Amino acid sequence: MAPLYKKALVIGATSGIGEALAAKLVSAGTSVIVTGRRQDRLDAFVSKHGSANASAVAFDITKLDQLPAVARSIVEQHPDLDCIVLNSGVQRPFDFARPQDVSLESFGDELITNYLSFVHLVTAFLPHLQRLVSSNTAGSQQAHLVFVSASLGLVPTLVRTPGYNASKAALHSWITNLRQQLKDGGYEKIRVIEVFPPAVQTELHDTKHQPDLQNGGEIGMPLAVYTDKMYEGLEKGDDQFAIGPAEPWLQEGGFEAQRQTIFEQQHPVIKAALQKFMR
Repeated sequence: MAPLYKKALVIGATSGIGEALAAKLVSAGTSVIVTGRRQDRLDAFVSKHGSANASAVAFDITKLDQLPAVARSIVEQHPDLDCIVLNSGVQRPFDFARPQDVSLESFGDELITNYLSFVHLVTAFLPHLQRLVSSNTAGSQQAHLVFVSASLGLVPTLVRTPGYNASKAALHSWITNLRQQLKDGGYEKIRVIEVFPPAVQTELHDTKHQPDLQNGGEIGMPLAVYTDKMYEGLEKGDDQFAIGPAEPWLQEGGFEAQRQTIFEQQHPVIKAALQKFMR
């Protein structure tokens, strides 16, 4: 396999999809920077794959005020960074039919982890990516923002996790606008890629994170199978793709493909209509 990227920052790489994808990238020749809160797991990843192929930075993505400084430090140490994989996520049950049992603090934390932290991280790293693709020596240099989203952000069928579903829906809407804003701003070389996984066998569903489930780690597609499919999708180069049951939604005739077509048709119409009102 030829490397997809020169150097990738993988947000949320201490377990699950992030760790598996980071390992896959290394095996294909991409250098990686793995991040997460658990230093011991980050150290174990670097030890396993070698310091020539991997480095690690421990930080908490929910500490939004700290993210600009983290981004500056990473860019200073890794000026060749050309890909950021935004993968961190939490999923918790909330039953609003029993409002007395709903922790709005936990609900808010989920929105920060799954959505707002990504907005803050992208905002912090975009100046670097813009410089990278705009430099006179860049030539055909591209940069990549890869978002691990969720099919539940398109159709929220897992009713027990309304916070997760809403956070992924917000993320999807924002990604769609981000991609278009970068194109409109002349930064089409910054590729914005959104991946819609199915349920995958990770810590997301285990007893620690969802204590009302039993054998939750067995829910979904095996992690190795998913990782291979995601890498294959990244190789194809589409702006967005799904894995598993949601695949038809993004194919020709699927409802999400139709929605994207409507967006592409309506965006220039709305933009032109607003022009006379803009200062």
